[in-house]
Amino acid sequence: MPLSDIQTRIAAAEAQAGRAPGSVTLIAVSKVQPLERVRAVLDEGQRVFGENKVQEAQGKWPDFRRDYPGIALHLIGPLQSNKARPAMEIADAIHTLDRSKLVTTLARLAQEMGRCPDLFVQVNTGEEPQKAGVLPAEADALIAMARKADLPVVGLMCIPPADADPAPHFAMLRDIAARNGLSGLSMGMSSDFEAAIAAGATHVRVGSAIFGERVAAP
Repeated sequence: MPLSDIQTRIAAAEAQAGRAPGSVTLIAVSKVQPLERVRAVLDEGQRVFGENKVQEAQGKWPDFRRDYPGIALHLIGPLQSNKARPAMEIADAIHTLDRSKLVTTLARLAQEMGRCPDLFVQVNTGEEPQKAGVLPAEADALIAMARKADLPVVGLMCIPPADADPAPHFAMLRDIAARNGLSGLSMGMSSDFEAAIAAGATHVRVGSAIFGERVAAP
């Protein structure tokens, strides 16, 4: 589906929800996509992208940033503590802060580096054991810990269970954000971003609907 179609659907969902035009940021999820597909979307004017893995981002984005000014890169995959430094070096935002050890690591690196990307706390709204994210009951404490460490927490992120109605999960994330005074809501993907916008999403992560089906990693 062309990028313009997704942009049109986002604008329609904003209007339907009574949201201001342009209040939702489209993150084009380019993980495991061939470089020519990514370049084509860049040529259409998209500048905000999402990657899952630090190593893939390191191999892809320095060259694109040289050729296309104004790129913002969001890391949306689980982050290992030993990848935190390169993640902070390359990313403008990290959506997967989900445990106290990572808070400690990022806070230390932020002091050393003198900068830190915007951070979203990932909440495992479905409490799925195989999925990353802090449990909902523990989210407030992790947010408080990150703030005490002077980390720039700007919002929350979730990935609802694949076989569930996403609406209750979006509502849960919105409620946790509201009681913690956070405005950022990273939620909604190719199949449900319009429902996420209706629920208050500020960032939607759309991959296959823009690029086509992902190419399997070698």
